[in-house]
Amino acid sequence: MKEQTASHKFLLISILVSILFPASALSQDDYNITVAQDGSGNYKTIQAAVDAARSFPDKRVTIYVKNGIYREKVVIPSINTRLSIIGEDAGKTIITWDDFFGKINRGRNSTFYTYTLLVIADDFYAENITIENTAGPVGQALALFVKGDRCVFRNCRFLGNQDTLYTDGLNSRQYFDGCYIEGTTDFIFGPATALFTNCTIHSKRDSYITAASTPEGKPFGYVFMNCRITASPEARKVYLGRPWRDYAKTVFIKCELGAHIVPAGWSNWSGTARDKTAFYAEYGNSGPGADTSRRVPWSHQLSEEEAASYTISNILAPVLPLEKPVEEWIRGKE
Repeated sequence: MKEQTASHKFLLISILVSILFPASALSQDDYNITVAQDGSGNYKTIQAAVDAARSFPDKRVTIYVKNGIYREKVVIPSINTRLSIIGEDAGKTIITWDDFFGKINRGRNSTFYTYTLLVIADDFYAENITIENTAGPVGQALALFVKGDRCVFRNCRFLGNQDTLYTDGLNSRQYFDGCYIEGTTDFIFGPATALFTNCTIHSKRDSYITAASTPEGKPFGYVFMNCRITASPEARKVYLGRPWRDYAKTVFIKCELGAHIVPAGWSNWSGTARDKTAFYAEYGNSGPGADTSRRVPWSHQLSEEEAASYTISNILAPVLPLEKPVEEWIRGKE
């Protein structure tokens, strides 16, 4: 029912846009752009629509994407602030590519060129879109590389294997709500402050879910709230996370943890002493993987008072004094 409602909403918006801005005029309208592979929109590719959008706009630019499989690497450059990409149906509006570390062959940093979607701009918003990397189990292969600050992904799907989602930006804040994220090794990783609410986090094989690299001094790193932590049948030994850098922070609050979560819960990244500086914690989780009696001794169980501080407004708090309130930018409507 939710998908039908979203699809109907998209259709109504598309009809309204076509009435207000007929095809001859739409190409001149920088604020409402439609992408359709069949030629019924302004552009046939998402990148063409992004390239045509107004830079540093005075109000939000929205790109409506009709159902289809869009085989392209898409880049949202820093000049395209306040940009929204809204798909018709999350399961049928798909951006896909198949780059991976070995294919890119650009040295030790090849991982960061394997993305399907790269978001550099601030204030980006995506809804009802699938972003996938179809390279398969061949090593590092990003689906999403998001670097911008105040970026929101709602009802989106991120499909891949190793390193599916890279949350970059030492001072960036990113919000994922109602999303599906799957992968194998370290498939959610990076330094950004990232909040995940009402998401499904799905492991495809034995490995690690998160690999945060939170900068020293940051109050929050990765926070998962009211999420479902699931797995494929072949995945039976999965860790909630391991610290990619010394001060990694990851917390699971009121999540449903499947039986695939190992009793130890966390790994310190073998051969390192990061357990002495990383902060890994849980509070109020449920499910067969939520038993904390055998967790590694350096992990934490939040008190009720500590857990109360994990609110959206605190986690994604303004960096600058005059910055727009969190409650405004997470809607992606400003």
